[in-house]
Amino acid sequence: MSRTTRREFLTGSLATGVLSATAGCRPQEPAAEPPSRPNILFLFSDQHRWDWTPANPDIPVPMPHLEALAARGLTVERAYCAAPVCGPSRACLAFGREYDDCGVPTNRVSLPLDRETFYGRLRDAGYHSLGCGKLDLAAGALYAIIEKPVQSDQPVGLGLDGRRFTEQWGFTDAINNAGKGAGALIYLTDPVGPKDSYYAYLEGLDPAQGRLCAEDMVERRSPETVQQWGKTHLSPLGEAAYLDNWIGDNGMSLLDGVPGGEPWFLIVNFAGPHPPMDITPRMERLYRGPDRMIDGFPQPRGYDGPWDADHHIRIRQNYAAMIENIDRWIGRFVERLEERGELDNTIIVYSSDHGEMLGDRSRWGKQLPFDASSRVPLVIAGPGVAPGRSTDAMVSLIDLTATFLDVGEAATPEDMDGISLRPLLAGETDRHRGYMLSGLYEWRMVYDGRYKLITGFEGKELLYDLENDPWEEVDLGPDHPRRSELEAMLRAGSYRVV
Repeated sequence: MSRTTRREFLTGSLATGVLSATAGCRPQEPAAEPPSRPNILFLFSDQHRWDWTPANPDIPVPMPHLEALAARGLTVERAYCAAPVCGPSRACLAFGREYDDCGVPTNRVSLPLDRETFYGRLRDAGYHSLGCGKLDLAAGALYAIIEKPVQSDQPVGLGLDGRRFTEQWGFTDAINNAGKGAGALIYLTDPVGPKDSYYAYLEGLDPAQGRLCAEDMVERRSPETVQQWGKTHLSPLGEAAYLDNWIGDNGMSLLDGVPGGEPWFLIVNFAGPHPPMDITPRMERLYRGPDRMIDGFPQPRGYDGPWDADHHIRIRQNYAAMIENIDRWIGRFVERLEERGELDNTIIVYSSDHGEMLGDRSRWGKQLPFDASSRVPLVIAGPGVAPGRSTDAMVSLIDLTATFLDVGEAATPEDMDGISLRPLLAGETDRHRGYMLSGLYEWRMVYDGRYKLITGFEGKELLYDLENDPWEEVDLGPDHPRRSELEAMLRAGSYRVV
């Protein structure tokens, strides 16, 4: 079988033609005068590892719209999440705080409702604060359903309209859903039926497709440690009902509900490329033919498991197809902003909550201190952003929190760990942080731009030189001279510039 590389893709005939978008809601009339403060569009995927982007010539994943966004703005090459798992990462973002102070230690804990989020601070500052997709801030409510039958007088999941908790989180309006795995599990929990907005939508189709989707998702996850990635068969759903397309349409609807001339913030939380590795027939045709063939993906590094090279190629095709589909939505949102006359006054951010090991070290998923798990893509464009630049400055996702509040002229807590990116975005500096922190469960990580120290990970302490060992394979041992300084940074436990 031929192996098409990214270079071959970009230089060949496959590079022509971007898929047209499906029809969405009609846009508002363009604003006569833009608001004095910029709008903010945050396109936020789930489990997109940092090196699966157009910036890496070895990965053949077409993202023409992200490339166009990068040409208009800044690509951050060393961006990290504060905690590489869904709920804690998004809680850190909501508060602009590091993991030890985010109030959500695991994916089983909901966001504390007695603390202000940046969503609410923007709302209080006069923004329409909007969100849709897998917000992932109410995990506790979902596990309560799975572990205890729902009583008739209890609120149902996230609400069939997706709006339970959203006002308390600080949104003007939002359509939340439970994501791939949790949505299926709560649907199939007694009493069987939809308990979030996505499955309510599926159940309302003719014929109803809630059970069809839920059973497919659960089957792909059994046993979860292997099959969630290994099962690459097609989704039983059509293109419009596919989760990320439904999420994108909800984002369009929320955007179109904002009157022209009024400032807005919108976060669109895509569920992909999080496993299971479900894709539609249209998406498959772009990777396994007949529309085109892309199969020149590298094999996982250090893999010692049951799957052969061809199986890994199929997994990677599905992962790339989910990413490319999200890129299609980047293009759709840019087009809608142009129609509304708001493109020049909108900051657009693309990133992800954490990465994906994708078989490296024979590991899958996230929750790990290695770059494949904790490092994320980050592209920012719009007013106040010098175009066509990339930076190796170290940036945390929680710096986006501080940046959003800064550009939105909203109240910013003095003790916030996030630091505004505005000087970096404007090209006034090429430096942001002196070191980077991340952590989860028992382990903590500190990275100074070259050396990474990991403590408490599986009972080990590890030190890597990422300049000479980017795959983090050679532990430098306990006697390296840089170790004591890194340990002091961890003890300080604060996101502050050194």
